[in-house]
Amino acid sequence: MSSPSPIKTVLITGGGGYVGAVLTPHLLSKGFKVKVVDLFYFGQEVLDPVKNHPNLTLIPGDIRDAEVLKRAMPGVDAVIHLACISNDPSFELDPTLGKSINFDSFEPMVDIAKKAGVKRFIYASSSSVYGVSEIPNVDESHPLKPLTDYSKFKAMCEPILLARQSPTFTTMVLRPATVCGHSPRQRLDLTVNILTNLAVNNGKITVFGGSQLRPNIHIQDMAECYRLLLELPAERIAGRTFNAGFQNHSVADIARIVKEVVEKEMPARAPIEIVTSSTNDLRSYHINSDLIRRELGYTTKFTIEDAVRDLVKAFRAGLLPNSLSDPKYFNIKVMQQKAKA
Repeated sequence: MSSPSPIKTVLITGGGGYVGAVLTPHLLSKGFKVKVVDLFYFGQEVLDPVKNHPNLTLIPGDIRDAEVLKRAMPGVDAVIHLACISNDPSFELDPTLGKSINFDSFEPMVDIAKKAGVKRFIYASSSSVYGVSEIPNVDESHPLKPLTDYSKFKAMCEPILLARQSPTFTTMVLRPATVCGHSPRQRLDLTVNILTNLAVNNGKITVFGGSQLRPNIHIQDMAECYRLLLELPAERIAGRTFNAGFQNHSVADIARIVKEVVEKEMPARAPIEIVTSSTNDLRSYHINSDLIRRELGYTTKFTIEDAVRDLVKAFRAGLLPNSLSDPKYFNIKVMQQKAKA
């Protein structure tokens, strides 16, 4: 008989990021104590709704600073490692910075966590580690063929973590699809979010190519996936790697979904035009997530349509002002600002 998880206190690196700003309040609502280590590039206000929560500790700091981690780790039962320079253009802007955050800091962090008595370490890798594939089912056994430094370093961190698996230190790797939906730290540089922003605020969606497949997962389902990985008995996930996605859609199909939802939710915006342009970049990513459903019982509850509706609601409520021009919604623009500062 499997034993229940002993996880009570969770350290989230990057807890002020796009996923972290949803995951942090989600875990607090489920009774976990949460520590967040983050540079808060996008401001601490992304966690304002929970900033006074008695079970939340905010630690402004850099994951490359071993002293910050050594101060943060005592008393932590599990680490969810989200912090990274999180897309290809942002990484390429400053490859040395990207490598120092996404790769060089990783092994020291894992060792600090293990030495501090952390019981579980969950690593947010990426489905981009598979590269481009024509195989219909890209499951966890598919060879890793990362195409960029961002995905290469994601892939290189995985064996570093899994090699440290032990009876007292449970390690696991998650390879998420592209996340979509509304977050207090909104990103509008991800496919579903980009197209929804254009539909709502331009009345026109531009699609480059369109045949490319993109795997997606709703941000609320992503948060729930991490909760499940904290609560499952260690033996169910120890040393394992899982894809986490829901719908693989072509970019053209996503554009049609966005058009239909926005026209229904905002009739005054109809008709929304879809303009297709040619592109030389027909890279196609798609993943199979049967393993996590079959072995861990993880099921998604939300769709791309739900993500679009959530974003429309946020636009209507005035939560995303200047969404076409404000750099804060686009990782590459924030990184460019930081580089000039």
